Amino acid sequence: MRLHFLGILLLFSPLLSSQEKYPQDAFQSPLDIPLVLAGTFGELRSNHFHSGIDIKTQRRQGLPVLAIADGTVTRIKVSLWGYGKALYVAHPNGYTSVYAHLKKFSPEIEEYIKKLQYKKQSYEVETFPDYGELKVTKGSTIAYSGNTGGSSGPHLHFEIRSSVTEKPTNPLLYGYEVRDATNPTLLGLYGYPLSDDALINRSAKKIQLNYTKQPDGSFLADKVTAIGTIGFGFNSFDRQDMAANKNGVYAVKQKVNGKVVSEYDFDTFSFGETRYINTLIDYAHFGKYRQRIQKCFKENHNHLSIYGTLQNNGKVTVKEGMSYNIELLISDIEQNEVKLVIPVEGKKETAAISRKNEKTDHFILADKPNNFDLGAAKVYFPANTFYEDFYIDLEKGKDTVRIHNNEVAAHRNFTISFDATKYSQADKKQLFIARLDEKLKPRHSRTFKRDGFFTTRTRTMGTYTLAKDTVPPTIKPRNFKEKQWLSNYSYLSLEISDDLSGINTYSATLNGKWILMEYEPKTKTITYNFDDRILDQTQCDLKVKVTDNVGNSSTFESTFFRK
Repeated sequence: MRLHFLGILLLFSPLLSSQEKYPQDAFQSPLDIPLVLAGTFGELRSNHFHSGIDIKTQRRQGLPVLAIADGTVTRIKVSLWGYGKALYVAHPNGYTSVYAHLKKFSPEIEEYIKKLQYKKQSYEVETFPDYGELKVTKGSTIAYSGNTGGSSGPHLHFEIRSSVTEKPTNPLLYGYEVRDATNPTLLGLYGYPLSDDALINRSAKKIQLNYTKQPDGSFLADKVTAIGTIGFGFNSFDRQDMAANKNGVYAVKQKVNGKVVSEYDFDTFSFGETRYINTLIDYAHFGKYRQRIQKCFKENHNHLSIYGTLQNNGKVTVKEGMSYNIELLISDIEQNEVKLVIPVEGKKETAAISRKNEKTDHFILADKPNNFDLGAAKVYFPANTFYEDFYIDLEKGKDTVRIHNNEVAAHRNFTISFDATKYSQADKKQLFIARLDEKLKPRHSRTFKRDGFFTTRTRTMGTYTLAKDTVPPTIKPRNFKEKQWLSNYSYLSLEISDDLSGINTYSATLNGKWILMEYEPKTKTITYNFDDRILDQTQCDLKVKVTDNVGNSSTFESTFFRK
């Protein structure tokens, strides 16, 4: 019995070691419902790791969001994108909790932020209240769940950060219970010849490897022949109980002949390093197929701190005549694990698939600044825009330029400048720099105009041109009509939209006084709550002005009555 207990303790010791760093009973749940996740900590997202957990709110908005412990509000932010309406609470034990995509705040906090919005006459605001100015108690309602910002459906984004370093940590390390009895799902296995002389199954290029499920639930890859320095990558997801969402895995371990050569987990990371996700995944594969392959080896330009054991950067050197047993262990935070065994035989063979050295007229030195004149535009890449040296494919044009493709990641913004001096002043006002999407539809790129030259800064490769927007935005009432009595209405709602360059600003007045309109880009609506202020006139004159990104504007005016 004693030996059996010791075996169990050793089996779970990595998890226990990780959790004992964090308080297990200091925080309560931020929602008074069972925790079911739509997203996990460290999950792979576009250009970043997910810095919290996404908690399902039963497909509803308006659930009370609770303070997980006593504390004080240190930051409130309202934005159209990103976290939407977000609240930050500092706790005496050195942690800060973050609650995002909120519908609204508690009455005290809502009053505080609306005063600021009316003072600045802006829906988007950010403020840092004095320490102790807005205190909260454990279990008190501090907000209500919603779908604001970059959310794609109602849920609560929840984080726990260090109050000192602001590094986010995995909230599930603090004793929160999320039911999960399911192993991660393996979707694909890939081999990477890394050295110049390397081959995998006679291929000098990345190759997908076959595997089969074994009676014990593990997976066994078909025997691999290889030579030189190689690496492996995989594609997978994890599911928690009571949810169909394909979430991220927690930890990855790679063994060679029983010895751990690489491992990483998602306990914590810093926001400053999160863009290096583009070095953890096979970015070229992602750009082409929209699938994220995680590499079990670390590239030289990978500066992530998520790694534990790392021998030879997780790369495997295969010698002729030697046999190797590679194990990939992919687990979730509850230690549900999928095991994949890859038998490798060291064998020199003739390459059947050779590595293509695709050369162009232009070569990027990643650690140097690079300038290129493409006729219609000039492009400037600052030093360290890219992770490694490569041949870049650039296409000149009269009005349009092409900058490589979406299979290369840019770590920093680069600059594209168009010469617009040939256009009239009237045309210049309606022109903007646009990136053409897959359907060749222009997508507005923030454009700076000076002395006839248009400039944009971006990290997105692709085709760029100058586009013209001559059509002003549209404004339509949604829940009222002209001359209507609205005494029993709690809010006004209008739809605003723009067909090309997109909406830049909007404003509204009621009887000549500025009113707060909450803008939701996902539904193209702006909404005014009548409770914001007392109307002292029966006749109400509403005026709404909307301007797009090149300065075209529309004005909507209407009169309604209210007692």
